[in-house]
Amino acid sequence: MKKKDSTQENLKAFEQGLTKAELLLEKNQNKLIIIVSSFVVLFSLFFAFKKFYKEPREMRAVNEVYLAERAFENNNYSEALNGNEEFPGFLEIIELYGDTKIGNLSNYYSGICYFKLNEPEKSIEFLENFSSNDEILISIANGVIGDSFSELNQNEDALNYYIKASKLNNNNFTTPIYLMKAGKTAQLLSDYKKALSLYSKIKKDYPNSKEAQNIDKYITMIKSKI
Repeated sequence: MKKKDSTQENLKAFEQGLTKAELLLEKNQNKLIIIVSSFVVLFSLFFAFKKFYKEPREMRAVNEVYLAERAFENNNYSEALNGNEEFPGFLEIIELYGDTKIGNLSNYYSGICYFKLNEPEKSIEFLENFSSNDEILISIANGVIGDSFSELNQNEDALNYYIKASKLNNNNFTTPIYLMKAGKTAQLLSDYKKALSLYSKIKKDYPNSKEAQNIDKYITMIKSKI
């Protein structure tokens, strides 16, 4: 009997729990409906924004930028920046489509153009606005920022960007180039230990690079100053 009574009590407690849950659900039903509806509306808005606004803008940007890219490839940097009566330049692309991938990439192109046109401050401004998951492009961007700071005789900033550029995309071509630039900049700053470390890294890790061909000369010279 005791076992039967216990079972009945458990069933009764379970039913009471269900009743409370049902009451709670009923009480908050309107709130739940509002929350679910909000998620549906937000998802719909996001989908509509992407499908009917963002994607068409991306396509328009792609269609309009290719002539500026061609001018850049032909070393017509001023025309690539400013465009002409036939096509918009990178600056106009940024103004019109700054929130698109092409708009972001135009910051990169603009920064390179300004550096080639001997305007390092503007080069830094645009390259610092560029972001990318492409390790090669972001490495080059940081390297050119380093070059721009070097042109402005801001060697400490140049050194930091050269070192950053050397680490972003480890390869046998650009990495030793940036390490060499970093080493020479550290040497200008009389940071001989840093310069020795950078030169030694070229010798050890990139022995087949162009920069490694005369690296012993730099290492010997730096050691004489420490």
